[in-house]
Amino acid sequence: MGDFADVLVSRSDIARMAGVRRPAVTNWQRRHSDFPAPVDAGQGSTEPGAFRAGDVLEWLSGRTVPSNALRPEELPGVTYGDRFRAAIGGGDRPGGFRHTVERLARQEADALRGRLNTVEFLYLLLHLVYVRSRQQQQWSSYVADPATVLRDVDLPRAAEVPLDRLVGALNGSTPPSPDEGRETFDHLLALLQDFDARTAAEFFTPESVSRVMAGALATHRASVRRLHDPFCRTGELLTGYLDAVAVHGAGAPQEVSGRAAYERALRLTRMNLVLRGVERPDVQPGFWTPSRGPADPPAQFDAVITNPPFALRLDPSVAPQDYWRYGVSRSGDFDWLQYVVTRLTEAGRAAVLMGAGAGFRGGFEGKARARMVRDGVVTCVMALPPGLFARTSIPTQIWFLRAPRGRAEPILFVDGGALGSMASRTRRVLTDDDIDNLVRAYESWTSRGVADQPGLARAAGPEEIEQHDFRLDPALYVKRDTLLDGAADPAEARGRLTGLAEELERLRERADEVDRVARERLRRYGL
Repeated sequence: MGDFADVLVSRSDIARMAGVRRPAVTNWQRRHSDFPAPVDAGQGSTEPGAFRAGDVLEWLSGRTVPSNALRPEELPGVTYGDRFRAAIGGGDRPGGFRHTVERLARQEADALRGRLNTVEFLYLLLHLVYVRSRQQQQWSSYVADPATVLRDVDLPRAAEVPLDRLVGALNGSTPPSPDEGRETFDHLLALLQDFDARTAAEFFTPESVSRVMAGALATHRASVRRLHDPFCRTGELLTGYLDAVAVHGAGAPQEVSGRAAYERALRLTRMNLVLRGVERPDVQPGFWTPSRGPADPPAQFDAVITNPPFALRLDPSVAPQDYWRYGVSRSGDFDWLQYVVTRLTEAGRAAVLMGAGAGFRGGFEGKARARMVRDGVVTCVMALPPGLFARTSIPTQIWFLRAPRGRAEPILFVDGGALGSMASRTRRVLTDDDIDNLVRAYESWTSRGVADQPGLARAAGPEEIEQHDFRLDPALYVKRDTLLDGAADPAEARGRLTGLAEELERLRERADEVDRVARERLRRYGL
């Protein structure tokens, strides 16, 4: 398979080079027994479960790209292997577009960014990648006079950057295909979000969380004409939804809109959406403030997906809002939840990321939860593990909502609090299997009414929820017994408990010995 036979590639690499979404690779691996087996990750991979590029190429070469998925320049009969071979031999190799961008963003960044900080420099690169990929006339003006870049970016200190070198490097690389431009933009945006999460006040939606929210919402087969995010950050949830519906084979929304908190986020969201084929995204300035709530028009949407700010309080002077269907709100969380519910069409659905406290806090929030349950607007509450965000360990929940039904109905509770693996000392990520299990639990409930998945998902009726004072914490309803998980019979369970008791006794004896040694050493110093 050529000089890259032993190159290791991740699932993300395979998806990028084959021109598919990452979940498609997971589906290939699950559904086809002859899909290449993963090998231990080495230096050539960025995630566990790497694959030999040569084996992947051989497998993909036997899979023809469907006619409705062909790129404009591709002829019928082209295979995913053809795409993979071109990518690994072109764009991802020296001189290729992605390789050039990666070099500029990493190895040469310090020499090129002047007085720009890392986030600003990545934003500049994102703009250049977008224009190079989608705006050829504008790119030609940059090549003719690199200084014209300054008129299009809100970075005053960019005047000190050697723009001629940046534009020249990108112009001299292999011209990107539409998919390669989008994938390179995604890669840079992930780098920007990673740096920004460590240095700024923004909480971007982690990729794995976005994939769960978007993947679950996209399982609904109803036609979605209008998609909206009232606090869209850099558009990661909107684009996640577009990617998810493409995987499910559903039609893309006709109208995509959002509101962002600042100009740079607006531009990134627009670029992100245009690269995915949304020619005229309606992305406007507007954000939630304690003095007014959401700054958004009273429109109706078929799907809403959002990650609003957590646990903020509304100013007491705010007048009652038209969307406060479930009571006067001074809680930012329930201001958002009520807003989203009242902006859904009759068949509309929503996914809203909330801090876990929204599921159990009392006072007004407890009363609002009770009213929402009795009105049938909550279809599912899904608990996610702590540590998914870069700068906070707060556990989160996804609230899946629908338009009011006027009656209480069972709610699905999914407890994913124990899922994920540690990507670093402090950061947790959801694996592909975790994401797939969460999405399937939701789809199983909404499409077939099946909810009983011990340790993960369970539906509870209105009476049971009322017995818990309308708290919507999945841990209350999903029994998770990890100590005895997999015990075949009572004797085995008793054996495990006996072993655990013995282990606790050994640890207690060791702790007593440590205490004894500590006391003895303290006495030596007269303490």
